[in-house]
Amino acid sequence: MTGRNSNLFDCFKRYMLSSDDVVEKGMEITLGGISDAETIKKSFSKYVTNSELKVYDLFLEAQKEAWRKGIKEYIERFGDADVTLSQARFLTEDFDELDKFFLSLSQSRRVRAGLAFQYIIKDLFKRLDYPFSEQQVINGQPDFLLPSIEYYQKFPVDCIIFTVKRTLRERWRQIVTEGTRGLGFYLATIDKSITQNQLGEMASNRIYLVVPVSMKTNTDRYRACANVLSFETFFEDVLDPKMRHWKRDGVI
Repeated sequence: MTGRNSNLFDCFKRYMLSSDDVVEKGMEITLGGISDAETIKKSFSKYVTNSELKVYDLFLEAQKEAWRKGIKEYIERFGDADVTLSQARFLTEDFDELDKFFLSLSQSRRVRAGLAFQYIIKDLFKRLDYPFSEQQVINGQPDFLLPSIEYYQKFPVDCIIFTVKRTLRERWRQIVTEGTRGLGFYLATIDKSITQNQLGEMASNRIYLVVPVSMKTNTDRYRACANVLSFETFFEDVLDPKMRHWKRDGVI
């Protein structure tokens, strides 16, 4: 380890593309130059799902490239003239470093996946010209307040609180209080594992799940629940009517 100032994960991070760069590239590939708002809105579920899959593939490619460059830099710090000797020393003596690296990589991948899903929704909202404020602290910190934090501070019951979680587990309970003053709490996810009991608890707390249309249609529990909406239904029945109302009243 002598003479090395960075650990293996530091070397890896130096060459790893940012989450924003990977997501942006993935979305451009998925959308293929489509910019018409109505086209995007009508197939929003498809663009969310396909973008998430494409971004994951691109992330794996970027991860492999960062590994190749990062491991080369790290091994060269052994200072041996013989590359084979350096590699052998790394593989035989640095088990702890490898163990820490793969733990950090796993944790980083989960965080990046969640942030990527959030970024995809944010990007598509912008393409549809929906107004929102991001990451505002109210009774919690939802991802989006529509139409704005300023309007929420005046008329919270006329606002839409929208947050994004790729997977939920029990984390949805942490956000119950965030929706207590708004029109309702809308939680976008691609998690198929939410139980019937959890859906019932969400309904009693005015929490609506917003999911891709295929998930709403093909998952029996989701199909039967009124508080599970497809993205397209959310726009048609919830957000677009509120947009007309906000425009009529000069809010936006």
